[in-house]
Amino acid sequence: MTFATTKKLAVLIAATAILAAACSSGNATTAPASQAPADSAAPAESMAAATCSGKTIKLGGLATLEGPFAVPGQEGFRGIEQALNDYAKVEGKEGWWLGDCEITLTKEGSDATPAVALEKAKKLIEQDDVDILIGPLSGDEGLAMKDYAKQVPDKTFVNGSSAAQDTTFRDPAPNFFRFSTDGAQWQAGLGKYAFDDKGYKKVALVAEDYSFPYTQVGGFMYEFCEAGGKVVQKNWVPLGTKDYSAVVSNLPTDVDAIYVALGGADAVNFFTQYQAAGGKAKFIGGSITVDQSVLATEGAFADSLVGTITASPTSDTATEPAWLEYVKNYKAQFPDGLPYPGLFALSYYNETVGVLKGLEAVNGDLSGDQKAFMEALAKVTFDGPTGPVSLDSNRQAISSNYVSEIQKGADGKLAAVVISKVDNIPQTLGLPADSPYLAQPVSRDFPDCP
Repeated sequence: MTFATTKKLAVLIAATAILAAACSSGNATTAPASQAPADSAAPAESMAAATCSGKTIKLGGLATLEGPFAVPGQEGFRGIEQALNDYAKVEGKEGWWLGDCEITLTKEGSDATPAVALEKAKKLIEQDDVDILIGPLSGDEGLAMKDYAKQVPDKTFVNGSSAAQDTTFRDPAPNFFRFSTDGAQWQAGLGKYAFDDKGYKKVALVAEDYSFPYTQVGGFMYEFCEAGGKVVQKNWVPLGTKDYSAVVSNLPTDVDAIYVALGGADAVNFFTQYQAAGGKAKFIGGSITVDQSVLATEGAFADSLVGTITASPTSDTATEPAWLEYVKNYKAQFPDGLPYPGLFALSYYNETVGVLKGLEAVNGDLSGDQKAFMEALAKVTFDGPTGPVSLDSNRQAISSNYVSEIQKGADGKLAAVVISKVDNIPQTLGLPADSPYLAQPVSRDFPDCP
């Protein structure tokens, strides 16, 4: 029995009312802290009064700024900066501070490939000498970062939004921490909802061919297959695919829905070409498939996304006070941002809050090969914008997830409307240790229920 099977919550009807009412480059920069706007409320637990030695704490940020995930990468850096603005601003002082320790941020951009991510990470660690690296964004990048972290045990690596399951689930690096949930956790509740509530019994799949979509598909199929659903066709495409004509023409017409696990420009290209070809199928969306980085893109395909069900660590119309405050601050700090902060912004935000909480616990002391800091970091817990965040023994986040449906608001904008929410989702999704679904890594062929 999956976690979501036993923990599904009630529909949050108020979200629909909210929707109806309202709805760069890869060069390194040592970023001076931007001033948070006056109407951006500071969180209750400011770190201005923390004790710190006066040494500069150097953070490195790594996100994808080229290729299909360029827009999500911008969101990732907004997440880092918002956390610093929310927690490390000191009235009357420029920059970000922990007590008397200034915090600096050096940024690097990748292109979603492990090779470039490693090149940029090595520059941040070995040339810029950052103390803590926050990133990367994409799944294969995260797996590469785990391996690199093992080679640099005296530096701390904190995830960005990369969400491949095995970054932390198997053979984790002791100095790699992930305060965001993984791609399978992001699908918690979706497979069962698709089968039980929507009546989808047979689906086809279109997904990018790398570790993160494998994890997303696995998280969906754990529940969908267990409930009795069938995935009758899998179409795996290279990251950055522009021509989907062969995939579109190959899709079966006798399925209840198409599960799409594409992100950024890949998702936009597929939906555009599917709609132009006259496709009429209903969609089930992976977490980044109908994130605001896609929903905010104008195109003729947009109306075809209405009614798409999805699951994600964020939902645009969530009603919790902490989420509403987070969204308010995001919009105040980044007026050129997306209509709602998506999972990329939230993931990098939570990662950075975790870092700041860990630094506060050791008064900014990173001596002794950062061992005391890493021990403190592993024990950090906090209430994030969507609920409580803690780490398991593999330093992997246990946190919240939403099942949502895409709807169009009165303003014509698309947004995810909450159907249900579950807190405290573990990486195993509540499956028993001997579950066959956990017996081997997710892949193109596993799990399978044709």
